Amino acid sequence: MDRKVLIVDDEKNIVDIIAFNLKKEGYQVITASDGEEGVEKTFSENPDLILLDIMMPKMDGYEACRKIREKKHTPIIMLTARAEEVDKVLGLEMGADDYVTKPFGVRELMARVKANLRKVAALQEAAGAADENASGYGKLTLNLDRYEVKKDGKVIDLTLREFELLKFLAQQKGQVFSRETLLEKVWGYEYFGDVRTVDVTVRRLREKIEDDPGKPSYILTKRGVGYYFDC
Repeated sequence: MDRKVLIVDDEKNIVDIIAFNLKKEGYQVITASDGEEGVEKTFSENPDLILLDIMMPKMDGYEACRKIREKKHTPIIMLTARAEEVDKVLGLEMGADDYVTKPFGVRELMARVKANLRKVAALQEAAGAADENASGYGKLTLNLDRYEVKKDGKVIDLTLREFELLKFLAQQKGQVFSRETLLEKVWGYEYFGDVRTVDVTVRRLREKIEDDPGKPSYILTKRGVGYYFDC
């Protein structure tokens, strides 16, 4: 079955370029010209991935991302003309999986789309697995078949990207990885942009799994090197 991508952007020329290249790669394409329509089509069309612009009429991309994340974990790549770090970080904090800064190269965007959809395929395949593959790490239990994390027996609501990062680090406990390496191994593409993507995802994970995010006991930092998992 062809994967379905929703493009939410009010700039028709950009939408046309992205849609042309997605269709050339074999994807189904749906479009929306503002944030409100983007949220509506997310719930009515159930896309496999969303490309979401920030600056739009009626509802901006930040608010649209927040509303989508209230009910869905569909991968979201933010499209933004803003280059300031604070704008990028805000998108990630709202639950976006990644961002691409305009003007962007088509090759880069397609690479990110493919990487995120590979993660979706892995999740769907795992969900259909018959056997449970669960591992315990202190108070945490990672079920790799269900893509599920529990703390003290209670399910923690993680995005796909957060789960993938936690799984990668936990399975290689004690090994330190640079942010660039984590982008390549977990995000699934060669390093294109800001390593703050990793930092924000780690911070969000800590807020969800740690007893005290300010004094983490699971995902630790090796100053000047990167991150590693311990418990």
